[in-house]
Amino acid sequence: MSGPPGRHSLDWHQSQLRTPTLPIETHMDTHSPEDLGKLLQASQARITADELPALIAGVAAAPGGDGGMGDPEAWMSMVAGSPSEQLRAHLRAALDEHPRTDAAASGDQSSERLALLRGYLAGRDIDGFIVPLADEHQGEYVSKRARRLAWLTGFTGSAGIAIVLENRAAVFVDGRYTLQAAQQVDEAAFAICPMADVNPADWLADQDIEGRKIGFDPWLHTADGALRMRTACEKAGAAFVPLPHNAIDAVWEDQPPRPLSPVLLHGADFAGRSSAEKRNEIAEEMKKKGENAVVLTAPDSVAWLANIRGGDVPYTPLPLGFGVLRDSGELSLFVDRQKVLPETAAGLERGIDIADYDDFVPALTALGAENAAVRVDPSSAAEAVFETLETAGAHIRRGADPCALPKACKNAAELDGTRRAHVRDGAALTRFLAWLDREALAAGATEMSAAGRLEAFRRENDLIQGLSFPTISGAGPNGAIVHYRVTPETDRKLEAGTLYLVDSGAQYLDGTTDVTRTVALGEPSGEMRDRFTRVLRGHIALARARFPEGTSGSQLDVLARAPLWNAGIDFEHGTGHGVGSYLGVHEGPHRISKLPNRVGLEPGMIVSNEPGYYKTGEYGIRIENLVTVVEAEAVEGSERKTFGFETLTCAPIDRRLIVRPLLDAAELEWLNGYHAWVAEVVSPLVDPETRDWLRQATREI
Repeated sequence: MSGPPGRHSLDWHQSQLRTPTLPIETHMDTHSPEDLGKLLQASQARITADELPALIAGVAAAPGGDGGMGDPEAWMSMVAGSPSEQLRAHLRAALDEHPRTDAAASGDQSSERLALLRGYLAGRDIDGFIVPLADEHQGEYVSKRARRLAWLTGFTGSAGIAIVLENRAAVFVDGRYTLQAAQQVDEAAFAICPMADVNPADWLADQDIEGRKIGFDPWLHTADGALRMRTACEKAGAAFVPLPHNAIDAVWEDQPPRPLSPVLLHGADFAGRSSAEKRNEIAEEMKKKGENAVVLTAPDSVAWLANIRGGDVPYTPLPLGFGVLRDSGELSLFVDRQKVLPETAAGLERGIDIADYDDFVPALTALGAENAAVRVDPSSAAEAVFETLETAGAHIRRGADPCALPKACKNAAELDGTRRAHVRDGAALTRFLAWLDREALAAGATEMSAAGRLEAFRRENDLIQGLSFPTISGAGPNGAIVHYRVTPETDRKLEAGTLYLVDSGAQYLDGTTDVTRTVALGEPSGEMRDRFTRVLRGHIALARARFPEGTSGSQLDVLARAPLWNAGIDFEHGTGHGVGSYLGVHEGPHRISKLPNRVGLEPGMIVSNEPGYYKTGEYGIRIENLVTVVEAEAVEGSERKTFGFETLTCAPIDRRLIVRPLLDAAELEWLNGYHAWVAEVVSPLVDPETRDWLRQATREI
């Protein structure tokens, strides 16, 4: 590779973004090519018969039934506006017959794939490679194509990174995933390193890699992340080398293409504000700062700003794409044009234009040619974006994504929608909890069957588009695995005398939900009840909090932990994460956590309240509601605005696990008031039998 270190050719950048042309095998024998052509012609198809195999491959690479959003056959609109039933049957068959493979390594595959990767690197004089769980957009959930970490290591959690050296390899996971990693990763091939003990950059800096070249894909590392790794390599005397092609992609033979799902409009009745209002507001801010353009790489920011949604990644209604917002308020969207239906293009507001996904890098280069002042967020944008802009001559202004804060502060329509969504969701969860109490043990329910039953209840709701994350259905010791995901191999039967933890949520057109309940199956032990009540006290303390304007979630975190700390125990995860409005179930920039966070909580922000306790090998406890920040009534003599929380989630908390003497009068008042509200709003939406159960489950203590 020619040119100074850290610089890449325009051709390379374009090749990284372009969907590769791969031989795609699909067995569409339902009709002959001639018959298929006639079917497409009769339905006034938008593509030709020759283009159909590639489209089917892209659709198969989208989440589909595994975390997909909306109508599972909505993708057919990319083929024809009104496909005939014959064409629909053909398309169903084509998709069903398309090969589906599980990317995650298992058994001996990790060692074999590790050897393939090392062989590829050695042939290019590279001594190591970093494999993050990331795509070009740095989102929480990635497409099947981007599951490189799972392909190499077998680890399927939502956060992790691997570092592969010549004679060592390690997988780094946070506290949520240490037990999961131990179950999934072959420790003969990879050391498992909890990030609480050592972070990846420090580990790399301590390795004997002087004079070595450590490769990375600059599209899969943020600018901040790349700087940390570069600094670590320099400390160890090694070079941090951007590679012209991703090394995993080079050895992953059946890697899926980029996903294809239609881009859909998100109506003003749900969004609450027009795209023009949002764009003009940000554009005015840009002008004040002397910025000519902002580059948006986070798909949730692009979706929020343009009032669009999609289905390219699991559990989150996002189309994968980039955006460039000008100080005029004009927005260019860079997405695969196949995904933008004519009706969607026609419905986009004035000032939004569609460009192809492959045009993003040339657009960055054009900004450089203009000598434009361009804002880019180093915490979320890929290192490659910065390199391209810098090489082209742009004046880079490092700053926060301007969509993050206004997106987090929900407007009145979004809040009204999420309240309605939570009531419907609460009715589904209440039906499930009643079934769990009455029938689950006798029916021999397991973690998988229980999760399926809960999803079925939710699927009966209006406006549901899918789940907001894989349901955590943990019985007994599996409940102690914070982000446990049940598989056929780990599926446990629900048994009397144990606790059952279920953390679940859904995506509705008017809101996103996330709720955890811990339920006693049979008679709980005294220790279980003590721990549960301490978790509940922490939950109530946070729910009742009043705080001055400017207070961050990090300053409130201690409220949820204090009852546990008093017993010498704690939990190893954040107390609260932001939640979107029919967007990501995890959303910044705010959070409630031990980790420092300076973002003040503002009215309209939605955040979870989820303290917990986990006894490894025995049981787990978590109580989670979503709350929104509201302006509270100020006390007499108050000198600053006072904020508090309004609870959104409505589902009963298991009274059988509460030790009444541990609750003080204020805590008891909150709990009884909460249960009275739950009974009031949920009762009209459930059947009589469930209503009777709910009356008992919410009676005063």
